[in-house]
Order: sequence, then C-alpha cells, then structure tokens
Amino acid sequence: MRSTRKLTVLVTGAVLALGGVSTSPSEAHPGHGHGDGATGTAVRAWNEITVNTLIGLPGPAGGAPPAAQVHVAMVQGAVFDAVNAIGRQHYRPYLLDERFPAGASMDAAVAAAAYGVLRDIVSTVPNLPDTSRTTALTTLATQYAAALADIHDGWREAQGIAAGEAAARVMIAARRDDGRFGPSQWVPNTDPGHWWPLTDPATGQLVLDPTPWVGAVEPFTLESSSQFRTRGPLRLSSARYARELNEVKAIGAVNSAVRTTTQTYIARWWQSTPVRSWNEVSRDLAMRHGLDVVDTARLLALQNLSGADAAISCWNDKYYWDFWRPWNAIQRAAEDGNPATEPDATWLPLITAPYPDHPSGHLCLDGAHTRILRTYFGDTGDGGFSITSISPLLQPGDPTVRQFDSFSQVLDEIVEARIWAGLHFRTPDRQGKRLGMNVARYAAAHYLQPVGYHHHH
Repeated sequence: MRSTRKLTVLVTGAVLALGGVSTSPSEAHPGHGHGDGATGTAVRAWNEITVNTLIGLPGPAGGAPPAAQVHVAMVQGAVFDAVNAIGRQHYRPYLLDERFPAGASMDAAVAAAAYGVLRDIVSTVPNLPDTSRTTALTTLATQYAAALADIHDGWREAQGIAAGEAAARVMIAARRDDGRFGPSQWVPNTDPGHWWPLTDPATGQLVLDPTPWVGAVEPFTLESSSQFRTRGPLRLSSARYARELNEVKAIGAVNSAVRTTTQTYIARWWQSTPVRSWNEVSRDLAMRHGLDVVDTARLLALQNLSGADAAISCWNDKYYWDFWRPWNAIQRAAEDGNPATEPDATWLPLITAPYPDHPSGHLCLDGAHTRILRTYFGDTGDGGFSITSISPLLQPGDPTVRQFDSFSQVLDEIVEARIWAGLHFRTPDRQGKRLGMNVARYAAAHYLQPVGYHHHH
C-alpha cells in the first residue's frame, strides 16, 4: 500500500508540473478531502479571525490601525510560509526554508501558523488589561481547537501542524526585537508649521498617538523605513499651500456650510480601519476568483506585508516632517507668513486624529493594499466589490455597506473624504497614496516570487 501511495504522489507531482497552476490540489490528490488544501477556505477563515482579534485590542496595546497592520503582516507572512513549505514549492518563502511532505494537511498548517503567531502577539503586547488578555487567549485557543477538530487525525494533520508551528516560530523569532512598542518618535516643537496635539477637554491632557513608535519598526520587505521618503509638505509661504488651507477650511469644518450631507456621511464612513476593509475585499475576491490555498495565502501575505511596510514608512515620514494638521494651521494662520491665509481661532474639523498631518496614514495603507489587489484582479476586481464600514462615527440609519466599481475610484474618493473630514490638506493625501503604492510595488517585485523568477534591479 505504501509503495502505491508514493507512486501516486510522484504522478500527481508530474501532472501539477505540466498543468501549471490551474490544476487544483483536490483534483491532484484523490484522497485529499475537498477543503483540506484544495481551497483557500481555511486561509480566509483565519485571516478574518486575525483581523478581528488584532483590531479588537485597545489602541496602545497595538489595536490602532498602523500597529494592527504590522501584526496582521506577521500572521499572514507565517500562514504563507506554512502552506508554501508543503510539497512542491511554488514560491520563494518569506522566512521558512524547511520543507514538509506533500500529503501534509494545508488546513492544519494554516491554523497552526495563524494561531501560533496570534497567541504570541496577544501574550506579549504591553498595555493590555489581564482580563482582556485572558479572554482573547481563551477565544483563540477555542478557535484553534475547533479548526483542528474538523481535520482528520493522523500523520497528515500532524505534519501540517508541524509546518504551521515552524512557520510561526521563525516569524516570532524574526520580529522579537523589531522596535514594536519602542519609544515615541515625536519631538515636540511649537514653531509654526509643526504639529501640536489637541487637549482632551475632560482630562486637560494632550491627546497623543497611541502607537507613536511605528515609524521605528524594522520593515518586512524594505531596506529601510525611510526608503520611500515623500517630497514633504508644501512651503507655508506658497500660493498652493494657501489654496489647500482655504479648501479644507471651507469644506472640512465641523459646521461647514459647503459640505453636503453625502460628503459628511462619506467622511464619517471612512473612519473605518483600512486593515479590516482591504482584507475583507481580498477574501471576497479570492473566493470569487477561486484562488487555491497557496495563492490565497500569498495574496494576503503580499497585501499585509506591503500594508505593514506602508504603515512603518508612513509613520516614519509623519514624525520626520512633523507637519501641522489643518486645525493647528487654521487657528494659527497669522503665524504662517502667508498673506493669502486668514486665522480662525475657533475653527474645528469634522474629525480629528492624534498624530502629524503628512502624509495621510489611511491613504498610505489604501495605496499599498489596492496596488496588490490590482495586480491580482485588475482595477475593477472583475465586477466591482463592496466594503463594510465599522466606523464609530456613523449615525443611526447610515448604510454600513457600500459598493465600488474600481480601486482607483475608491482611492480618489478617500483623497477627498479626508479633506471633507477636515483631517488633511490635499498634498498629504496624494503623497500618502503614492507612498503606499511605491512600497507595495517594491515588496511585490522582491518577495514571494515564483520559484525560478529573478528580479532584475
């Protein structure tokens, strides 16, 4: 019996090699239960668990969008390495060089990799109350046990778990002293043009960035966190700066007379973490296009590794330029040396954020995620896609789900939405979008490439 099984594996290996990527593992392995390695179901399920677990942490414990994105990248990098390590290697690994037998359970590998990294993150993040930590760890353990209960016990499951645990181990080791939760990057400066935090009226305390260390984290794919430094903010004395200030002053004010009801709704709607939005879109499109387990894992890894490096680059850039937000700039316009701007001491935005203006954090992430999604599915995703907002600023009766025709349409809208919100000048939106795209382009050119592919610099 053993010799025939070995023969079958050799034959299917040849079939896969000839048939290219179109042969799905379920056809190639007759005895391989459908859903165990055949489809991306487990990868999508654990991606959803991952995103929900990590954005559910309090802001200072890593739940804020840029930090959550760094953590999601750790999980998805490990999940990719785990499934890519089983059988014939289709892509270059991210970190894991070990190999595991072709019959190993892909689903077990996915669960063990995701669970291993998530458990480590939740166990080690600071600023997390003990009760929250215990609850999160218990929930994860239950989800992991449920995933394994669905997989037939035996050597396939054991080998899959071994692959997943190995992938988790190398990721955890690689990120052990990577600068997460290090010192704040902010150097306070009260000069014109520099950011200054708002004061919480309830406590009288400055409202500070919950994750001011993100810009000092070691990147996942880039050579350095300042590799794609933006051109920087406009000169305060320039005509274009005055135009951008006056634009946001009119349409971004909390009580703006020119912003429409729809614009106000859209501005609030986008106060939803991009990490959640783009992973949801990715899962939907991967399922719609029938991506198999390895390609689903690779898509989510490329997307989130790019997203993490975009967040790291963006936060590095924010504190490098330390540029003031519209509400600093408009209240203090008498100090900018620009005759075309007028101060308004009472001006307040529709929405606030506790870190410098330049570039837009949201658009850095949007640029990176959509750049990867576009390379897989084209600009329209082949038929459009929907996004669900979990913005806490939505009003009762506001629709949470919206339909989009293309990724470029979404990016154009978010550039405007951040201005309607009074959060950003136009230039940091544009430069953030470009930064995210540049990071993703670099990551995709240098990582997780098909075996035998060589990137030429």
